[in-house]
Amino acid sequence: MMKEIIKDGIILAKHIRASEWEQGLKFYSNDDEFIQVGTWNYDANKELLAHAHNEVERKVYWTQEVLYIKQGSISAKIYDIYDSFVEELIAKEGDVLILLRGGHGYTILEDNTQVLEIKNGPYVGADNDRRRI
Repeated sequence: MMKEIIKDGIILAKHIRASEWEQGLKFYSNDDEFIQVGTWNYDANKELLAHAHNEVERKVYWTQEVLYIKQGSISAKIYDIYDSFVEELIAKEGDVLILLRGGHGYTILEDNTQVLEIKNGPYVGADNDRRRI
């Protein structure tokens, strides 16, 4: 089961363990979140219909991140929207972290840890996009 970290009714983060991928298509995001995250789990010869995405104007208020732990492990410290520490998550190989609101910091726990990071854009530069806690 996906773990959600919630403080004051705000979903700060979601942790999807590698063992939790379900058969078929599964989205872990709510429709109103700025980043949409889903998993695929299909057998050979499954065909997904070709499609293109329409141009749609969207307003984005926060940068949201997705981390895929390809190899190794990390500790992720999750903070609320007031910069108060809420919880620490350990993400291991194959896990996915979705970071929606509040703050976060990471410690690499193993040598040669490899993480794929995906964020919504456009990127407006470090000084405009973030502040240190």
